[in-house]
Amino acid sequence: MVSKVKKNGHGARWLWVLVPLLVLFAAMSMSSTCPKKALFEAINKACQCAQATPKYSGMIEDCCCDYESVNHVNVEVLHPSLQELVKTPFFRYFKVKLWCDCPFWPDDGMCRLRDCSVCECPESEFPELFKKPHRLPLDDPICQEGNPQAAVDRTVDRKTFRGWTETDNPWTNDDETDNDELTYVNLQLNPERYTGYTGPSARRIWDAIYSENCPKYPSEELCQEEKILYKLISGLHSSISIHIASDYLLDEATNLWGQNLTLMYDRVLKYPDRVRNLYFTFLFVLRAVTKAGEYLEQAEYDTGNHIEDLKTQSLMRQMLYNPKLQAACPVPFDEAKLWKGQSGPELKQKIQQQFKNISAIMDCVGCEKCRLWGKLQVLGLGTALKILFTVDGQENGDQALQLQRNEVIALMNLLNRLSESVKFVHEMGPTAERIVEGHGSAHSLISSWKRIWSYVSKA
Repeated sequence: MVSKVKKNGHGARWLWVLVPLLVLFAAMSMSSTCPKKALFEAINKACQCAQATPKYSGMIEDCCCDYESVNHVNVEVLHPSLQELVKTPFFRYFKVKLWCDCPFWPDDGMCRLRDCSVCECPESEFPELFKKPHRLPLDDPICQEGNPQAAVDRTVDRKTFRGWTETDNPWTNDDETDNDELTYVNLQLNPERYTGYTGPSARRIWDAIYSENCPKYPSEELCQEEKILYKLISGLHSSISIHIASDYLLDEATNLWGQNLTLMYDRVLKYPDRVRNLYFTFLFVLRAVTKAGEYLEQAEYDTGNHIEDLKTQSLMRQMLYNPKLQAACPVPFDEAKLWKGQSGPELKQKIQQQFKNISAIMDCVGCEKCRLWGKLQVLGLGTALKILFTVDGQENGDQALQLQRNEVIALMNLLNRLSESVKFVHEMGPTAERIVEGHGSAHSLISSWKRIWSYVSKA
């Protein structure tokens, strides 16, 4: 049998598939008390066994860090820190205009799944526990925890934003200071994932972003600044696709969610430039966060919960000044080399307007959850641009940089999203490439896991 396998190329390719499956069944048979847990543990172990040598190495284009260092510091420092930070009361809530008319075309977006919508949370559903003193104020936007529909509260709490300067962001279209039209969203209850938002409406969003507002790339005629705008949008696009693939509805009938590695390969991994742009965008936003480190360290993270607010400030400080981060990537991106020459100011104004248009296109997204995360991440990217490229952004003793609370929330949640995407590509990319490029069938594996899950569910 062994000699036949060696002579048969296809059989050799399938060895890596058969071994993980054997591990899976062995784990299930050894854990009769909790078969579901055993199933997922076996799948995780099987995926880890399929890891390969990293495909991307060396310096990241237009950045000051290499892939190996970024992957290491992300796993060791950034990802765990950001995961904890975005769960704090300050970073958990985002205020956003969800009900906006598309300024470019009639809204015809259709969403196939109920998970696509973001429902409102009336005040009557607030848990009484959160209304008591020493927790959070009565008028804080807290929705019922555990609501499967990711409830949203639309009451306005002006006190929540006290101590923060309300200033317009020159890079984004939204005026988030208009509190009368804002919805408060608990981001932890509205995760970025697959929603079923596909088809012409979804494609038109990205077509409008790339064809009308993002310079054609690659092109020798483009200047460095125009290339960077494209890479930022491409990197953000890649990150969104990865989150859809990493939390995908595999079987709607049984409500089985999991990883769709074939989708991640088809949308991102198959195009090396998209992976490179993801890393670039991650480092670009990281540079903005570290550059604004002193501002972010001293900001008032006031939600009314003193203990949690002190924890938030401590987590922020620990991440910003982590020695491993400073040693691995002290300057992720060098923004000082841009906007040089006589045409610099004019070029900056042009690209700023293009990004504003991209920000406005987010109002045309036909899926509420997709619109939520699109608006948040574009605002986060606009905040990074604001930090790095403000006209008076040089350190001069005065605190020239002014950020809205919503901008800080968007910035750190975006960095967390990018960190998750980089980690997922680093850990699962080799497995996805082996499945597809090795002529394996991810769909057949998923089908097998569905049948196993069905069996386990009935056990």
